[in-house]
Amino acid sequence: MKREETVNFFAEEAKKNFSKVAENAQKIIAEIQNSEKKKLNYIETFDGGSVLAQLKELEKWDENKKKKAKLFGVPITVKDCICVKGMESKAGSRILKGYKPLFDATVIEKARKEGAIIVAKTTQDEFGFGTFSTNTEKVPKNPFDNERSCGGSSGGAAGFTSHTKNFHIALGQSTGGSIACPASFCGATGITPTYGLVSRYGLIDYANSMDKIGSIGRNVDDAALLLETIAGKDEKDSTTLDAGFVVNEGAIRKVALVTDFFENCDEKVQKATMAKIKKLKEFFEIEEVSLPLNVKYALAAYYIIATGEASTNLAKLSGLRYGVQGNVEGKHFDEYFSEIRSANFTDEAKRRIILGTFARMSGYRDAYYLKAMKVRTKLINEFKKAFLKYDLLLNPTMPVVAPKFSEIEKLTPLQNYAMDLCTVPANLAGLPHISCNAGFVGGLPVGLMATAPHLKERNLVSFGKVMEIE
Repeated sequence: MKREETVNFFAEEAKKNFSKVAENAQKIIAEIQNSEKKKLNYIETFDGGSVLAQLKELEKWDENKKKKAKLFGVPITVKDCICVKGMESKAGSRILKGYKPLFDATVIEKARKEGAIIVAKTTQDEFGFGTFSTNTEKVPKNPFDNERSCGGSSGGAAGFTSHTKNFHIALGQSTGGSIACPASFCGATGITPTYGLVSRYGLIDYANSMDKIGSIGRNVDDAALLLETIAGKDEKDSTTLDAGFVVNEGAIRKVALVTDFFENCDEKVQKATMAKIKKLKEFFEIEEVSLPLNVKYALAAYYIIATGEASTNLAKLSGLRYGVQGNVEGKHFDEYFSEIRSANFTDEAKRRIILGTFARMSGYRDAYYLKAMKVRTKLINEFKKAFLKYDLLLNPTMPVVAPKFSEIEKLTPLQNYAMDLCTVPANLAGLPHISCNAGFVGGLPVGLMATAPHLKERNLVSFGKVMEIE
């Protein structure tokens, strides 16, 4: 990517000429409206009036305030699970229909302070439960082929980012690969930060010990700029780290290819990925490494921990305080709660609630949930051992290109979960990672994922820059 094509360039130019901000915002509005007419389903909630109101506020900013702003006039779309004040935020679920937060999530506050324009909420799998953004009422369609998936669960974010030709960045969220997967399927760049680098205050949670808010952009510079803006300590979230996101390029000595993740990959995806690896060898020393424990146990540990935490988190959604409500007259609370939850959760949400509730029940907690947590520690240690020798670990982001919706319908739940094999380990370990486009198979994007040690996001930026070299 050329420097003049980045959001940063646009923000600097916009400070000198506000008409650029208004013009770009109007184009984004038109693109959103056009995508909705075509039923591409990238957008969950949109308010053109709010965008125009934000434009008027930005126009009043003085020169000193503009000068310091990193995202002046840059349109930001927000994954539906991140709260935006006054804008319906339902995490892709019917059960939260009508819920309009009275506050902004910390990441939204930070983006606004830097001059960003919040334009819309993007579609997603319900509460992040899925790999293909099909577990929701509005299923986003891949910009390269509308009969195929955008990936999940930040499918709308990646889909619109790839679809738009104007300056824009998206806020995404990942628990087990929900930024990397859609970035891969849609040919975008997705950065998932170290767990705790970005505040989760205002995030409608899936699994507290793994949820991370990150960024999706058309290029590395865009994604890195947004992540730099939202990173940092937050008093409202005790799990945040007292560290910022360093965008200065890091020095990379050795890189390793995790061979285990290639075994279950589609042959054409392997070929495209290895072709890119061959080019990368001109810039990096690349060796091979194995992570046998992660390949064997990460998926099982992830789904036990994630569903257990999800089951707990979703207990509060019972039709009393948030979202959908029903007629309580003459009903026992168990009857009322069951009625609301049965009617408004998808089959996938119900499946994960049942799995998670079982895993943390008395008599099973030690056998499943606590054992999975111990396994998680073993997997983190395996990563740490590899990072004693290597700066980055590489693997295909997804084992396939974006599948057709007709193909997804034939998958069993277990086959569906197995699609997360390449992205789950880094997420389970809370490690930062980036997915960049590595090429195409039959006109469809293939992603290459790089994982770095905790708080080494700068190495990911450095690597991503090289990935963009033709």
